[in-house]
This record gives sequence, structure tokens and C-alpha cells, in this order.
Amino acid sequence: MKQVSKIILCLLCVAMVLTGCRDKVRSKADAADPQAAVSQSMKRISKVEKQGDMHQYDVADQQRITDFIPKGYKLFEKISGDLNKDGLEDCVLIIKATRKDGFERDYEGKLIDRNRRGIIILFTEKNGYKLASKNYNCFSSENEDGGNYFSPELWVEERKGNLYLRYCHGRYGYWEYCFRYQNSDFMLIGYEVSHDRGPVVLFKTSINFLTGIVYDDENINADKYDADSDDDSEIDEVFKRTVVKLKKKPLMKLSEIEDFDELRFE
Repeated sequence: MKQVSKIILCLLCVAMVLTGCRDKVRSKADAADPQAAVSQSMKRISKVEKQGDMHQYDVADQQRITDFIPKGYKLFEKISGDLNKDGLEDCVLIIKATRKDGFERDYEGKLIDRNRRGIIILFTEKNGYKLASKNYNCFSSENEDGGNYFSPELWVEERKGNLYLRYCHGRYGYWEYCFRYQNSDFMLIGYEVSHDRGPVVLFKTSINFLTGIVYDDENINADKYDADSDDDSEIDEVFKRTVVKLKKKPLMKLSEIEDFDELRFE
């Protein structure tokens, strides 16, 4: 009986020794391969947590806007806004040509960049950007000669899901184009021009291309303003409206407009 007890005790001792050696070997292996240990811990991260981490990355990290700018052009301005009403901020790029022959000397001998500008519209999607419309040369240079006054300044913005291109001409007024995305392009649906004298509107025209209606508003007090005076605040603006119906024509596409300076509506 004593002999059996000694045998059992010996077997227990051997088992303890073997277990200790196995744990030591595993510990050394883990230390030698930390990547395996990290891999084991990563398995405990749920799929929901992994998806949440992905939301930290901006769309621009997956696809750069510069990928859409053609060779020979540079980024002039970037504007954001939801242009297809899907809740995501889309991207409008104003680009400018970099041709060497687009530079010329003005009357003072100063080198002026007369290269034309264009527009690229990108819709934001979960995996990057999608090209919505493009027109590489529809805008004149920002350095065009304005005569006795500075050249009109181009403003681009999104309002209520529509794209607005406005030329501001300081105290002389502005003209503006409204585009809406439909039929796989941006269609010209509205136009407005205001002829001003400082803060006073002298004449204003608004066109709704969807209805074909033109509204002409003439300030009947325009002849009372003194051209040499800067203070006409006491004279009221009183408008007389004329309504004109246009001949029905297909809506203009932003991608097909050759030159905004040459657009005429009759």
C-alpha cells in the first residue's frame, strides 16, 4: 500500500513539472510573436465597433478631389453643399487653366493671367466621389478688364439644393444663374439680373425657365436719382412690373454652356 502511494505521488510531481514547462514555452512564444497576441485580442472586437471606427475616415481619404482635376488645370476654389438632396455634402470645384499662352501684358506692361476657369461637380457617396457634371472652360478669367470699374466677381453657392452662379459687379448690381440637378446634369432653371446704382435698384429682370415667364421690374423713380450724388436714401423705390412669355425651349445644361459671358435670353 505504501508502495502505491509513493507511485501516485511521483506521478503528480511529474505532471506538475510538465504543466509548468508547457506554460513557460507558451509564454516565450507569445513574447516572440506579439502580433499573434494582438490578433487574439482583436477577435474580441465586435463587428459593430469595427464599423464605428470606419466612420472616422472622411470620404476625401478614400478618394481625393484632385483626382478629378484634369491635367493643365489647378484648383481655384472649393464649395460644399447638398446638391442632390441626399443629406450628404457634395463638392463643387472651380478650376483654372494653367496654359502659358494664357498670360498677357496689360497696358501697364504687367503680366496678367487671363486663363479661363471651369467647374466640376462631385456627388458624395459612401465609397468616395461620383462625377455629376463638368465644364472646363465656361468662365472667363478673374482678371478680365472691367474698364473703368473692376471686373465682375464670380460667387458659387448652394441654396436649398440648387446651384447658384452669381456675378457681382459692386454698386452696379449683379446677374445670377440657378441650376437644378435633373436628367443626369445640372439644368438652368432660373436667371436674375439687377441693374443698380449703389444701394438703389433701377431695373431688375427675373426669368423662370420652367414656366417660361419673364418678370421685368422697372423703378419708376429711377430718373429722380442724382447721378452725382451718393445719398438717395430719401427716394423710394417704386417698381412697375411687366410680364413676358418666352418661347418654349429645352433647358440648358451646365455641361454644354460654352461661355457664360455670351449667354443671351430672348
